[in-house]
Amino acid sequence: MSEPPRSRRPRRRGPADGEVTVFVADEQGALPVDTERWQALALSVLDDEGVRGECELSVLFVDEGTMAGLNERFMGQEGPTDVLSFPIDGEANPPGRWPDSGGPGPDRLDDDLEDLPLLLGDVVVCPAVADRNAPGHAGCYDDEVALLVVHGVLHLLGMDHADDAGRTAMQQRERELLAAHHGPLAADPWAGEQP
Repeated sequence: MSEPPRSRRPRRRGPADGEVTVFVADEQGALPVDTERWQALALSVLDDEGVRGECELSVLFVDEGTMAGLNERFMGQEGPTDVLSFPIDGEANPPGRWPDSGGPGPDRLDDDLEDLPLLLGDVVVCPAVADRNAPGHAGCYDDEVALLVVHGVLHLLGMDHADDAGRTAMQQRERELLAAHHGPLAADPWAGEQP
């Protein structure tokens, strides 16, 4: 494969002495999920996008019922979708009780918020929907899941496709990252979309 494409966007950093961690969990049983493969892909995307230091990201593979519930609750849409991203925005929460903002307790008084890892968020993928969409989109199940992982991570890092310019930029970045870290797709998932 070629030299990994580096992002031109500002780098995101956690505490410098840590490393980027991607947690992957397969919480469904309908289709096989190679958690190590998708973890490696997510780590490569984060590296190419300039994420450094102690950072955490989760990739969860869920069943259709779970995805439908998330889609309705957070997007107001009925039924399961293929991928959802849940960025964790804002400053780290100081130690203490929630929701009453009670004190941190005697053993938590000297916590330094700068030492807390950067929590990027969660990417949630539904393999059953990916498998159903694959023939008319990326071509095969593995290519569809690769696209969804890349797509979800890019959403966590601030990319969006709400307008033409954002869609074009996001699709180009997806192409670059997939070519560098996954290989050619069986079909062109962007062929039917307007630029």
